[in-house]
Amino acid sequence: MAEIVVSSLSHIAEAAVRHKSSEMISLLAKGQSFHRPAVVAGHRHLVLDMNDIAVARHQILIAPGRDHVERLIEFALTWDRTAPLLVHCWMGVSRSPAAAMICALAIQPEQDDDQLAKRLRKAAPFATPNARLIEIADDLLSRQGRLIAAVEGIGRGRDYQGDGYFSFSAFGEAA
Repeated sequence: MAEIVVSSLSHIAEAAVRHKSSEMISLLAKGQSFHRPAVVAGHRHLVLDMNDIAVARHQILIAPGRDHVERLIEFALTWDRTAPLLVHCWMGVSRSPAAAMICALAIQPEQDDDQLAKRLRKAAPFATPNARLIEIADDLLSRQGRLIAAVEGIGRGRDYQGDGYFSFSAFGEAA
């Protein structure tokens, strides 16, 4: 079973060790410093510089773009699935849940978008996947609006209470 672990930045070491993750995706603002957990292989760590915004409003902020999602999909397709994939952003609420859904659909495109969104919601009641990442992925993965509708269907997550991290199956019941 392919498990994806979604984490806030402050919990990546704990999540990586507990779940024995050796591959990681980081979605953070450009220049944001952090230490990659030692259990994560350096060559299997994808860093995507972006802010948690839907539209670029200032030249300082980087909105998620097509290149980010293309690189995310490419990385997901090379994930060997022998250990859980760790995906994180600053809070583990928006960018990383969106990235986790994108990875799940990249590796198993025949799965149902609504069921995937419901698994995410069950695992993380606070998650509100980044709309821009979802919109781009819907196009790149030829979801024909199904991914966008599924994320809209689960609505905004509840207020974040510092939950840390969660895991869910990339294509099965919530872990």
